[in-house]
Amino acid sequence: MGADRPEYAGPAKGGGWRVSVWVQPGAKRTELAGLHGGYLKIRLQAPAVDNKANNALTAFVAGVLGIKAPQVVIESGHGSRQKNLLVCTEEEPDWNVFSVRA
Repeated sequence: MGADRPEYAGPAKGGGWRVSVWVQPGAKRTELAGLHGGYLKIRLQAPAVDNKANNALTAFVAGVLGIKAPQVVIESGHGSRQKNLLVCTEEEPDWNVFSVRA
């Protein structure tokens, strides 16, 4: 599946998959929003206070991938819009699930 892998995703050192995301907290609704400078852009309804947006992000990404929320971990960027997620699965995810439908 590597040839079809988007620029925001790749294998992580030590196993799993790294996903680079750009987050827009406080949006009208939680949704995929295309790409932003090589990052997967995700709008989150949750505000960026008390870790609400980070929790909503991991739950949303896990739901889109069809895995459990604890399998998605924020590796870096906890206080930033730009984040690196670790998706803890052995098998490469189907990246097409992140395609924005028009």
